[in-house]
Amino acid sequence: MISLIGLIGGLGLLIFLTIRGMNLFIAAPLCALLVALTNGLPVFLGDGNFVATYMSGFTGFIASWFFMFLLGALFGKFMEDTGAADSLARWIIAKLGYKRAVFAVVAACAILTYGGVSVFVVAFSVYPMALSLFKDANLPRRFIPATMAFGSVTFTMTSAGSPEIQNWIPIKYLGTSPFAAWEVSLVVAVFMALFGYYWLSKMVNKAVANGEAFEAYDNDPEITDRPLPNPFTGFIPLLVVLVLSFLLHEALAQLALIVALGGGVLSLMLINYKYFINLGRAVNLGTTGALIAIGNTAAVVGFGSIAKTTDAFQETVTIMTAIPGNELIGAAIAVSVIAGLTGSASGGQAIALPLVGPHYLDQGVDPEELHRIVSISSGALDSLPHNGYVVTTIRAICNETHQRAYGPMAALTVVVPLIGLAMAIGLFIMF
Repeated sequence: MISLIGLIGGLGLLIFLTIRGMNLFIAAPLCALLVALTNGLPVFLGDGNFVATYMSGFTGFIASWFFMFLLGALFGKFMEDTGAADSLARWIIAKLGYKRAVFAVVAACAILTYGGVSVFVVAFSVYPMALSLFKDANLPRRFIPATMAFGSVTFTMTSAGSPEIQNWIPIKYLGTSPFAAWEVSLVVAVFMALFGYYWLSKMVNKAVANGEAFEAYDNDPEITDRPLPNPFTGFIPLLVVLVLSFLLHEALAQLALIVALGGGVLSLMLINYKYFINLGRAVNLGTTGALIAIGNTAAVVGFGSIAKTTDAFQETVTIMTAIPGNELIGAAIAVSVIAGLTGSASGGQAIALPLVGPHYLDQGVDPEELHRIVSISSGALDSLPHNGYVVTTIRAICNETHQRAYGPMAALTVVVPLIGLAMAIGLFIMF
């Protein structure tokens, strides 16, 4: 009982401290230590001690994602410094109008995500353009994290055919394909896209009607009256990233992102080199931003590593996978809860599938239906305030706070996917 209280208490404290704005390098290990102590884990000595387990998760994430974060941050900073983001944003506004600024950001994120660019990196690439679009359209910037997240981690990340790992992990355990149950997936994805965009537009319009407008921050890029490059010079590097990631993701897997982002950075430098204001400063700021972003995410991953080793967590997994009733509902609840506890969609799948997969396949559940339910359900409660992507996007990339930005993000990345999950289960049961 103490073990379970410690696990829930540690998670609740982490969420509370994150919302309150405490530095995650302090909050995450502090809450992880609370979980470790209430579960009888040794702090310094012995097998599976707190320090070794936490740092294993922390450093493991950095080892896997450092180059993607670095190149993604450099790509975004170069788009900003050369004026390519401003030029592309003004072109979009001229063609679509100010009312389509939100749509343009959602579409850009959706295209990159479905093209194979990791959701951890998409925000770096799109943020400079999003900032310019919201500034030119005079929209409240606190909606930028929600807008980018909606286009990245909802109807694209877990849909059939998506190259994101959240759609590929089930293949290993269920023997399916990335296009599993594509008919239902298509219906659910279209619903989430339309309903989510409607809800986002309503929230933004209501805020504008209440007098909210774009607010400039001290660390925003300086706005100068200078010649800007052709807008297509901002589009071409984005296209390079999309094409390379799509062509290479099967052969190189995660390494394809390094090649794709590297190609995007190099093409941006070659095309717009003469438009750099200060290349050295852009490199330094991009590098620093990447370190902060990956550090914040790794700190939360370390917490998840401690949580996974506790008896309470293992008991929770066992209970979740033994829920009676419809098998798809049981699988959805199990994956959702575990993803919420670890703050990770992919982590929730990797933990639950070895148990959920054989358990439900033995009961005759269609593997394609199970694949789609597992994928969609992993992308809902994973987006609680302590999620690494949420923290990175709100704080490190958009320079916002949870108090200002998390509400709209929760509506779009937690509530909308949960509705889509219920719809998917209903369609599978009916047909």
